[in-house]
Amino acid sequence: MISKEREAEILRLHHAERWRVGTIAKHLGVHHTTVQRVLGQAGISTGGLTTRPSIADPYVPFIQETLAKYPRLCASRVFEMVRERGYPGGPDHFRRVVARLRPRPPAEAFLRLRTLPGEQAQVDWGHFGKVTIGRAQRRLYAFVMVLSWSRQIFLRFYLSAAMPNFLRGHVDAFDFFEGVPRILLYDNLKSAVLERVGDAIRFHPTLLELAAHYRYEARPVAPARGNEKGRVERAIRYVRNSFFAARSWSSVEDLNAQALEWMTGLSADRRWPQEHTRKVREVFAEERPRLMSLPDAPFPCDERVEVNVGKTPYVRFDLNDYSVPHDHVRRTLVVVASLDVVRVLDGAEVIATHQRCWDRGQQLENPAHVKALVEHKARARRARGLDRLTRAAPHAEALLMRAAERGGNLGNITARLLAVLDSVPAAELDAAVAEAVERNTPTVGAVRQILDRHRAERGAPPAVVHRFTTRAGDVVVRPHSLSAYDNLHKETDHDDQ
Repeated sequence: MISKEREAEILRLHHAERWRVGTIAKHLGVHHTTVQRVLGQAGISTGGLTTRPSIADPYVPFIQETLAKYPRLCASRVFEMVRERGYPGGPDHFRRVVARLRPRPPAEAFLRLRTLPGEQAQVDWGHFGKVTIGRAQRRLYAFVMVLSWSRQIFLRFYLSAAMPNFLRGHVDAFDFFEGVPRILLYDNLKSAVLERVGDAIRFHPTLLELAAHYRYEARPVAPARGNEKGRVERAIRYVRNSFFAARSWSSVEDLNAQALEWMTGLSADRRWPQEHTRKVREVFAEERPRLMSLPDAPFPCDERVEVNVGKTPYVRFDLNDYSVPHDHVRRTLVVVASLDVVRVLDGAEVIATHQRCWDRGQQLENPAHVKALVEHKARARRARGLDRLTRAAPHAEALLMRAAERGGNLGNITARLLAVLDSVPAAELDAAVAEAVERNTPTVGAVRQILDRHRAERGAPPAVVHRFTTRAGDVVVRPHSLSAYDNLHKETDHDDQ
């Protein structure tokens, strides 16, 4: 739109100065169609802009006839057909010719849809960018349900538009409305309509279960018919402009808390479109008793996923690893997750519970699971050492039983005897252990003393047993200069003098 002063200037230049349309448009910095519109409104016929002859003019009748028969035929195919008939021009100019000659579909008029109180609600998702949580980038979606009569809006944000969140949106909306409308109108999204061929529609089976639980009718709109769910489309635009724009929030929970305050405040206080003297809050209060009552229990919305546990006691769910007891590895378990809690089930038994993490690549552990695994590994190591010792020296089992009766440390005795086993043949150790048992001296010292005596009787040197702990083996001893001791000796002599 241009100002009245500019329109007056266009008329003056045309009448007084006799300027042409193109000249007026150029000097006033407006489009030539704007000048034509102003002159046309004043009853002045401009006759349109004169166009220069084009090399495509001889082919215009053929182009019009072809497009009348095939309105959706692409310009590149029409260009090939015309070039075969002798057209010498290039494709760029020809595309503009086809765009000008292509028949436009007739404008369609729509009736204003009216519904009864409690009769219908419209549902849709709105995409609101991405959210960074740690190392993860997740998409932020808004579930919007609007009652068609009162225009009361329900708004809830989720980190995905997956089916569990689609169900949660319905359950939370029905709780907010304190009732259920008789018909819910959906766009053709995959959470609602899996397949559609003409009038044949295959609904998502989970959505049908939800509809049966709350006793409402799921009804999809016709393809490319945005006017049939215009209320929810306008509601999403209203959410973008009135609520989400320039809003600060720290988490999705904080955003939803602000959305609830907005739904019950500013959004409910807006004017009702059908009667501007009333507010949406007042009309919703009249519609609420007309809604169907809620069932006794809400529809279950938790995610259920089967997961395979590998060698490590963790299950992978939604980009993160959650610990499970170590005796459940190499099994197929079930993860049941809400927005806050992740539970791991083995059959009907809950074996692990964790706080849900929305980051990615995180390893969430229950300290009890880790502690049990460490203890299991330690017992396994001791069991492996004992098994090796008793296979090499069968009399060691009796020695350990005698030591246990005296309250000895079996782990320490086993480790020291294994160190001796690494230094002498197994037969020699077994003979020494058997004699220690016979003498009722079930100690490692007695075994080594007997072993050294047997070797001395054969003229063999004593056994050299190397037993280093991991900590001692990691110690680095740095040599230092011995001159410090000489300095100490000199200082002592000086003090004596």
